[in-house]
Amino acid sequence: MADQTHVLFVEDDDVIREATQLALERDGFAVTAMPDGLSGLEAFRADRPDIALLDVMVPGLDGVSLCRRIRDESTVPVIMLSARADSIDVVLGLEAGADDYVTKPFDGAVLVARIRAVLRRFGHAGGADRGEENADAAAGGVLSFGELEIDTEGMEVRKAGQPVALTPTEMRLLLEFSSAPGTVLSRDKLLERVWDYGWGGDTRVVDVHVQRLRTKIGQDRIETVRGFGYKLKA
Repeated sequence: MADQTHVLFVEDDDVIREATQLALERDGFAVTAMPDGLSGLEAFRADRPDIALLDVMVPGLDGVSLCRRIRDESTVPVIMLSARADSIDVVLGLEAGADDYVTKPFDGAVLVARIRAVLRRFGHAGGADRGEENADAAAGGVLSFGELEIDTEGMEVRKAGQPVALTPTEMRLLLEFSSAPGTVLSRDKLLERVWDYGWGGDTRVVDVHVQRLRTKIGQDRIETVRGFGYKLKA
């Protein structure tokens, strides 16, 4: 148990919950499965899992609200589960602090791959196979962009001398921009480098995280280059 990655899984559909729990456990994860948002929040606080999988439409406390409550207390990675890829709930979940999302119905192997990709970004294990921490951050030292300072070794960010709290995904996104200031990075390239997608993913994940990052480091620090992507102003 001590060597296993602990997953909190909140899903109200009994069949999906039980089948997914069994599939994750077969892949070496320890799983706490809860049927509603309130019990999920209690389990999160009691167990402090390594990652949370939250269905959007759970009773009691919906998945988006639960994600927001978790994010208020922790930077633990969160993946939202949504029944519709075009649902506004996907964007709401990402805005609430989720790191990624998976559309239902999902293949078990795809879900495990997405979990492990998120965990690699956060420096956790990926189930029974210990994942190697992704270390492709910018070169060590303190980078300065106006009033923004990025300590790439201490993984700390300051704006006008004040600390800026970033989630690990936000930090990796900022490091990616800061490794090539002034260079336009496409959404697909950011999905590959930050989210570890080896295939085309939903670029809304990038857009929402860029917006979240802008609110913390300054709206004008990351520039949108229409039709191409984003760049950090040098």
